[in-house]
Amino acid sequence: MRFYASLLFLLGIALASCQNENAQQEKISNSAQANSQETLKQTSVLTSSKPDGEAPEGMVWIPGGEFIMGSDHETAANVEGPAYPVEVSGYWMDTHEVTNAEFREFVEATGYVTIAERPIDWEEMKKQLPPGTPKPADEVLQPGSLIFDPPNHAIPLHDYSQWWSWKIGADWKHPKGPGSSIEGKDNFPVTHIAFEDAQAYAEWAGKRLPTEAEYEFAAQGGTTGQAFAWGDELTPSGKYLANFFQGDFPHNNVSTDGFAGASPIKSFQPNSYGLYDIIGNVWEWSSDWYRPDTHEQQSKITVCRNPTGPAQSYDPQEPLTPKRVIKGGSYLCSDQYCSNYRPSARMATAVDSGQEHLGFRCVKDEG
Repeated sequence: MRFYASLLFLLGIALASCQNENAQQEKISNSAQANSQETLKQTSVLTSSKPDGEAPEGMVWIPGGEFIMGSDHETAANVEGPAYPVEVSGYWMDTHEVTNAEFREFVEATGYVTIAERPIDWEEMKKQLPPGTPKPADEVLQPGSLIFDPPNHAIPLHDYSQWWSWKIGADWKHPKGPGSSIEGKDNFPVTHIAFEDAQAYAEWAGKRLPTEAEYEFAAQGGTTGQAFAWGDELTPSGKYLANFFQGDFPHNNVSTDGFAGASPIKSFQPNSYGLYDIIGNVWEWSSDWYRPDTHEQQSKITVCRNPTGPAQSYDPQEPLTPKRVIKGGSYLCSDQYCSNYRPSARMATAVDSGQEHLGFRCVKDEG
């Protein structure tokens, strides 16, 4: 499925686990909505104390609490709204994205082969394609992944096939395809990771992937209602606080932040929880299935606690393709095209799709 899902991507071609304290699932009251602007400016109420004992290696405690999930800001996409209150329990979270070195340790210990490295099974692929879809040529049905491959000149921004390419042989060890490598990049985030790959690593490490709510709560860093994770200015006093795209997208990245592509972990200051690159650098997997109306549905629940997203995936643009939510934005986020360097930003990605700007980090429950 991953080749055709990627090809379609390039060509443009009952919520589970929200506890309801109102049996009739009433909508948020009008008075609460009227006060939403004031609520959005309040600091999150932290309600979960840090457990006793040593922190798991490389993780920090994210205290639970209530926060405003989603955004009604003018810069937000429709799928980010409406904003509504959510409560999450405390949890441990990796301080940074899983690195090439950490993923290599997992592969060497288990012999795991990522989806981008596996042969493509046409019989499995066509189950998720429209009936009668012709089989691509065998030379096309080869293992690979999506790479950023922009032209050297300005182009209209309505056709993202102009800067994304399916590259046979691209995978986590060869991020640009055959001939490329991650030598000397042990401390860079691992990329070209499909959802199954991230899950497998998390299980091996005794962890799990964060829910969308957990990720967004952590990215806000204890405050809510700001345009960006660090405040209302993208570059306060001219300072870059995350790795994103500067210049003329997609052909001219002037790299004012110091990086044209992914940056090594801890290249930017952490947020108030001690999390590095929770915004920018590479997109990160969440465990939630994607639906464009998730926030709309969850906002109807009086008290939404520890939401885990919809029961199944649905993207009207590709209804046969199972997708999960990715969070955090990446080094390709640009104010000219997509300003996804915000905690509320969310995108849909096919579960079997690896991409050059997609990685992950893990969380761990208390105890």
